[in-house]
Amino acid sequence: MLSGEPGIGKSRLTAALRELLEGEPHTWLRYFCSPHHQDSALHPFIAQLERAAGFAHDDSAEARFNKFTALIAPGARDRDEVTLIADLLSLPSSAADLDLTPQHKREKLLAALLHQLEDLVRQQPVLMVVEDLHWIDPSSRELLDLTVERAASLPVLLILTFRPEFQAPWSGQPQVTALTLNRLDRRSGAAMVERIAGNRKLPESLAAEIVERADGVPLFVEELTRAVIEAGAGPGGEALAGAAPLPSSGVPPALHASLVARLDRLGPEAREAAQIGAVLGREFSYELIARVAQPQRAEADLQAALGALTGAGLLFCRGVAPRSSYLFKHALIQDAAYETLLRVRRQELHRAAAQTIAADFSALAESQPELIARHWSGAGDAERAFAAWRKSRRCRLVAQCLCRGARRLSARARQARHDAAVAAA
Repeated sequence: MLSGEPGIGKSRLTAALRELLEGEPHTWLRYFCSPHHQDSALHPFIAQLERAAGFAHDDSAEARFNKFTALIAPGARDRDEVTLIADLLSLPSSAADLDLTPQHKREKLLAALLHQLEDLVRQQPVLMVVEDLHWIDPSSRELLDLTVERAASLPVLLILTFRPEFQAPWSGQPQVTALTLNRLDRRSGAAMVERIAGNRKLPESLAAEIVERADGVPLFVEELTRAVIEAGAGPGGEALAGAAPLPSSGVPPALHASLVARLDRLGPEAREAAQIGAVLGREFSYELIARVAQPQRAEADLQAALGALTGAGLLFCRGVAPRSSYLFKHALIQDAAYETLLRVRRQELHRAAAQTIAADFSALAESQPELIARHWSGAGDAERAFAAWRKSRRCRLVAQCLCRGARRLSARARQARHDAAVAAA
């Protein structure tokens, strides 16, 4: 378990571990929790399954189901498990016809998801990373309880990252190691500045100012140093002079100023692409941003802008356009880009996102009504936002039912282990 404040290096450590294991045979599973999906049952697990299956926006229902079946069927214990997971992913299924009580159906779904992990482990070891647990939805939390329990006897390295406010319930378990990341001291901060600067030797006074403003947070050290280098700051540290406080911002002032300066230097096209992406979320697909950006932006220009953001290290890219997806390097970078938008433009983009998802991404709109609700809220359309939030409320009720079922399943598993231990004694 990796705990630490925003920007302290949790995601960077998991990335470094993956780089270290590149030559070793293993399966990499990554799950993202999001503040916008805290009421969406099992959202991180659904999103990972969709990525693993290779779903595309323009796939037909038949194509999606075929991809899903190829992914899920080898690890399923029976046809019912395939049916239940298909229903979870909003694919055509006969889940309603299963002769199961609601409680048994929930338990079988959670067991089916665990069986998928067990099938992967039979092929090779698994590195499983679940990020930002402070935003986890209740259903995913219950499934994660079962996963932590099951992983103790499997060749699985499970890494969980979260901010200090999250109370991790697994701390006392023998297979669990907890690590709290602390801020850098001045010497480590200065060494990081020097390493990032490389051949660009910064004046000592300027390096010291970067360390002072970063206050020991590695992300701030990196972004401030890159901002100074890109600006070609002189010995007097002019590049940092404009970092004025922004009381209304949730992003630390020095980081906000450096990120805005970096976006400005990348050009208006890259800045606008970052702003649109920030409205869409921490992670977004090329297909979605291309539709929201049209008709003002040609696809070639958009791809160039996204390439510039990726090259600058502000976005991570997976795949090749138009099948690519993008992830902001850190939630604070997304926040900083979002806060550069004027209120009117922000509302326009939220409205465009809501309309685009409803019109062109029907599967996404159906499975994540809270996403539509968030965009209508951001657009200032109270009537449509209320209707979408009301639909999302039904999702929360499903999540609550699933949680109750998962808790009962977890309790049964603990009781079974206890009974076995007593019998053995």
